[in-house]
Amino acid sequence: MRRIILTTESGADLPAELADKHNVQVVPMHVIMDGQDYLDGTLPVKDIYNYYERTKKIPSTTSTNSHEYLEFFKKIKSDFPDCIIIHIGYTSKASSSFQNAIIATEELDDIFLIDALNVTGGLTAIVMYAVTLLENEPSIDPAQLVAMIESKVPKSRLAFVPGSLEFLRAGGRVSNLAYLGGALLKIKPRIELIEGNLVSTKKYRGKMEVVSEKLIRDYLGEYNMDKEQLYLIYSIGLDEKIKQRMDEIAKETGFKNVKWIQAGAMISTHAGPGGIGIAGLEV
Repeated sequence: MRRIILTTESGADLPAELADKHNVQVVPMHVIMDGQDYLDGTLPVKDIYNYYERTKKIPSTTSTNSHEYLEFFKKIKSDFPDCIIIHIGYTSKASSSFQNAIIATEELDDIFLIDALNVTGGLTAIVMYAVTLLENEPSIDPAQLVAMIESKVPKSRLAFVPGSLEFLRAGGRVSNLAYLGGALLKIKPRIELIEGNLVSTKKYRGKMEVVSEKLIRDYLGEYNMDKEQLYLIYSIGLDEKIKQRMDEIAKETGFKNVKWIQAGAMISTHAGPGGIGIAGLEV
């Protein structure tokens, strides 16, 4: 029986303990700050916020390039001879990373590529679904496993609210006028992944304590989520009381397992400090 290895990107924010426990291999994306290129995962998130405070600029991010993918996959093939790799990638609608993986695998055999059309916790939800399938049936046919994973891609739902519009403005994602209006009215956008694209689907007004509860209740009211597992995502700076309340609501509404995920450097560069998100799979 040939071993199947699951891989993903650092933009999944897959917690290290889960990656280690389930042998999911993670390839880093990049964060560029002060002219230096950092591998995502090696740069403390607080350094990004400190950089913004100092310069009023946000770092830039870049995808994993095709050469890095080639070396990443070849290393796995060397460590696990005769293995089959199933790569579950960051949405191709927001990064060139998935296309670079396609280019890299032109020279390799026995690699399946799945565009998850999602990021952070939404991508982690798909990866962990694949982990569960594989661990429950280690001898599963790879093509069947790929088909089952792909069937869940449209079922992965991610919604988040940035802690501040400043990072969105600094990154050119909102205009100065929209920023000023949002700041004055204390408006915070809800952003979702729709067919792989980041889309603002709703606007909330008020403090994050109020907005976070509206977010989770709206999300659970709109989507019929699998109660087995829910992922809650936060960026550094979110009040612990908000996290506790989100946890309570998730458990009150019947979720068996709730896993908190900290946004890494790649995601935090776009979302800023104090953000909150929710992700899971629809039934």
